[in-house]
Amino acid sequence: MTKTQQEIVRQGYQALVDALGVVDTILFIQHFSPGQGNYTQERHQRLELTSLQDILTLMRQRREDDPDRYDEIIE
Repeated sequence: MTKTQQEIVRQGYQALVDALGVVDTILFIQHFSPGQGNYTQERHQRLELTSLQDILTLMRQRREDDPDRYDEIIE
């Protein structure tokens, strides 16, 4: 059965707590930065410069490089 993203995240947090304890889990999570910039805005700018045909060509090339990576690629 396929798990939802929420279930996977919950299980991940539980695995950290089981392995590290609550305090060390919190310290571990705090180690990661939320990043910077505006991903949505940057993504729109990047996609405006790339045609759909270019994206499909890149996807097909990736599939040729690793045929098991993208099973769902549009033929």
